[in-house]
Amino acid sequence: EQGLQLLELGGSVEEDYIRIARCFEATRQRCCRLEQDGHRAREQLARVEAERAALEVKLKHARNQVEVEMKKRHRAEAELEKQERKLQLVLELLMREPWGNEALSREQCSVLSALAGRRLGAALAPIRRSSAEDESCQSLLSHSDISYDRTEDDV
Repeated sequence: EQGLQLLELGGSVEEDYIRIARCFEATRQRCCRLEQDGHRAREQLARVEAERAALEVKLKHARNQVEVEMKKRHRAEAELEKQERKLQLVLELLMREPWGNEALSREQCSVLSALAGRRLGAALAPIRRSSAEDESCQSLLSHSDISYDRTEDDV
């Protein structure tokens, strides 16, 4: 458009050609800058995609590790509950049997009574360690603190 405007203005032909050449040169330089910008943007995109891929791999490993730890925790909690039930049965047996009270001292009987009462109270209430356990005993990998959403894996 500028070239056509220059031709319509009149004036010397040499001046018009010089103006047209300058316009073409300015356009060429702009195209070169845009091409360089595009090249830098493609390089940056490649770096960012490589970093994203590396982070996705780390995320996958972390999710797998969380899953493994959660399974270990559930197994440990199940084993703990099993052992608590066994202990409760032993305590109840010791408290019920007449020979158990005779063989134990008064102090031992009172300790066992206290344990049996506390355990019995705990056994009557459903055990929900992941939400009702006191904060100081919770695992650092508590599944209630971690957003474990796999919907972004497909992106």
